[in-house]
Amino acid sequence: MVIASFSELKTRGLPPKTAVTAAAHDRHTLQAVFAARRDGLIRPILVGRRTEILSIAQELGEELDPDQVVDAGDDAQCAGKSVELIRSGAGSMLIKGMLPTGALLKAVVSRETGIRAGELMSHVAILDVPSYHKLLYVTDGGMVVTPDREQKGRILQNAVDFCRFLGYERPKAAALCAVETVTPSMPETADAAALKAAGERGDFGPCLVEGPISLDLATNAQAAQIKGYHSPVAGDADILLAPSIAAGNLLGKSLYGLAGGEMAGVVLGAAVPITVNSRGATAQEKYWSILICAAMK
Repeated sequence: MVIASFSELKTRGLPPKTAVTAAAHDRHTLQAVFAARRDGLIRPILVGRRTEILSIAQELGEELDPDQVVDAGDDAQCAGKSVELIRSGAGSMLIKGMLPTGALLKAVVSRETGIRAGELMSHVAILDVPSYHKLLYVTDGGMVVTPDREQKGRILQNAVDFCRFLGYERPKAAALCAVETVTPSMPETADAAALKAAGERGDFGPCLVEGPISLDLATNAQAAQIKGYHSPVAGDADILLAPSIAAGNLLGKSLYGLAGGEMAGVVLGAAVPITVNSRGATAQEKYWSILICAAMK
């Protein structure tokens, strides 16, 4: 199975999740939340500035029980109260609203009060780019700053498991580098080759891992043919594994902005699925993130 666009995403008839929204006092966030509620994806709990949330809901013509709103002031309060609700079992999904990603994730990863679950948490940007024939999963542009080889393996595992959960039988992953050969002055190329070998051993489960491989070869079959680069991943990658957070962030935002793509975002490895969009994302993009997380266990 391959997913060509966000519109093909399915929730498989799962019951609605109780979703806690941190800093819900934002029109685009609430439009996405209410759309997801109408579609039976979530039951929302809204954390943020109560007066603003109720006012926006009224403007949008949406019914809202005041008991669904948890009053909170600044970013730290919104993040803290939202994570506390998840820890207490009151919610099974966390939605980022109008607060910086760092403020939310600081509460999420707290060793004392956070909701970390896996060995490593990582971010995946899911992109629907007009010039590409299917969705792209870019990781990690938001969590792990300078991953070592072991951490890259865990980031890749998170992304592969995520794609398989969405229905991919054998995701194709490209460990991106600037060149296609192992080069001592570029240690990320040796990491990529090691990840490819691990993939061939079956360490990541059913998937295809290629690397080192450049972005053009991973996404353009004609370029791969011209350069004589032969791989089933070439021109058909699902997952783009970045060598650093800077590379992943720049790649995701360039595909989103300059290339005209739509982007959803999720954080993996926490106790519950977490949506992470830019504060400037459209209501539709925030909805796609909610839809993806609603499809997850």
